[in-house]
Amino acid sequence: MVGLRAVLLSFVPLLAMPIAALSLQNPVSVFPPKPPASSQRPQVGLSAPAIARQVSVRILTNPGIGSGVIIQRLGQTYTVVTCAHVVADTKDNRYTVLTADGQTHTARWLRSPKFPDADLALVQFTSDRAYQVVEVADSKTLRIGNPVYAAGFPNWHFNNSNAIEETRKWGTKAFHLTSGKLAMLPEKSLQEGYQLGYTNEIKSGMSGGPVLDHYGRLIGINGRLKYPPRGIIAFIFADGTVPSESDFQQMEALSWAIPTTRLRYALK
Repeated sequence: MVGLRAVLLSFVPLLAMPIAALSLQNPVSVFPPKPPASSQRPQVGLSAPAIARQVSVRILTNPGIGSGVIIQRLGQTYTVVTCAHVVADTKDNRYTVLTADGQTHTARWLRSPKFPDADLALVQFTSDRAYQVVEVADSKTLRIGNPVYAAGFPNWHFNNSNAIEETRKWGTKAFHLTSGKLAMLPEKSLQEGYQLGYTNEIKSGMSGGPVLDHYGRLIGINGRLKYPPRGIIAFIFADGTVPSESDFQQMEALSWAIPTTRLRYALK
């Protein structure tokens, strides 16, 4: 009986480990100090789409609209990552974050740390309410064909081919989630840090929203739509080179995100 007890006790640490941690060799802690485990890990039993709805926020500016994802909670202060182009063109430097429960929060753009080579920005708001924080995965572990979910809040809703409705007043009802798979992971980053190409349909207004793996962990930030009007110019690599014609044809048919590795390195 004593031998059996010892064997069972040896399995306790393994059984207590979250499934997401078992599936990731190098889980990333983006911000020190690390938040409590209950707020950092996805809730047990929640699917990736359910997690996406909880961690995604809408960012309202003057005059724009964008999306973001909650990546940290310290006390009553929440940090949201979004795209720099979502917050950069605001006329009055006022920002409002709309959370999954429909509450609005006055927010501020953190000008430091800076992301000189990536289309990223951090926004903070305070609240005494408990909001889910996304787990940040190491996007270096990704492989072509991995399933992904992309979330955010489109600016427009197409009722039919002749009717388009703005969604600014829709609040959280504008939330949109698409599923797809990773299709390109070029060795070189495109300009502004974009390096994840995926098949999901992304709409205007979803910039800054999360790209999640099938565990509901953050692997990238939405930012570029399929078939950009600038053509091949939109796919210049960070070193100034351009893709081949065949690569370009594949690239323009994909949405593009900034991987979490870029976020991680910039915040070191």
